[in-house]
Amino acid sequence: MSLADDIRAEVRDIYREQWETRDGRTVPDTEDIALGNVAVKLKGTVLYADLADSTTMVNTKKPGFAAEVYKAYLTTACRIIRDQGGEITAFDGDRVMAVFTGDIKDTAAAKTALKINWAVENIVNTELKNQYKESTFKVRQTVGIDTGDLWVARTGIRGANDLVWVGRAANYAAKLCSLGSTGTPSWITETVYNAMDRSAKYGSDGRPMWEKRTWTAYNCFVYCSNWWWPLG
Repeated sequence: MSLADDIRAEVRDIYREQWETRDGRTVPDTEDIALGNVAVKLKGTVLYADLADSTTMVNTKKPGFAAEVYKAYLTTACRIIRDQGGEITAFDGDRVMAVFTGDIKDTAAAKTALKINWAVENIVNTELKNQYKESTFKVRQTVGIDTGDLWVARTGIRGANDLVWVGRAANYAAKLCSLGSTGTPSWITETVYNAMDRSAKYGSDGRPMWEKRTWTAYNCFVYCSNWWWPLG
């Protein structure tokens, strides 16, 4: 059989096989799900943390400098995600995906966004300036968050496969990162905002930390924030 025949047979099987699903409460590992039409269903809040202007950076800066910025940002985001109870599920170049589960998943994810914003300004950019005193470069980033029902399936081939997250939350969280071009770093859907605890909505002085906007591309409301949450 030719390669085309092999692929055609595999794709035909994917479309024909019935799905085997089970409910989950925690983020599964890759080995927990078979390669066939098997999926874990769970309710999760998806967070994408995305480094802004990375294309311009790699086109204008030395590779070592760009690599340091990538590592500094992703290390910072990952440490905060883990500290807030999120599970890191994927890396995609200059961004990281994480999933939060449990009763306070929306509050935890929103606080993560605000803490990443604080850390980028007060640690990542401060240390960059300390090391490269003549540089005018400043790290900018965006976090997007949505919540909802997710199907987690395993995709790829033997020896090269990973989990794929199917559901609105994964898509919207990723696409919200594109709104960071407005200069506002933290974006959440209205669904996330409505599920959040008051502590993640208002500052200690009672002022709202989030501003309601219309997301015209998807005809829905979202909330954005320039606030930050200091790390302990």
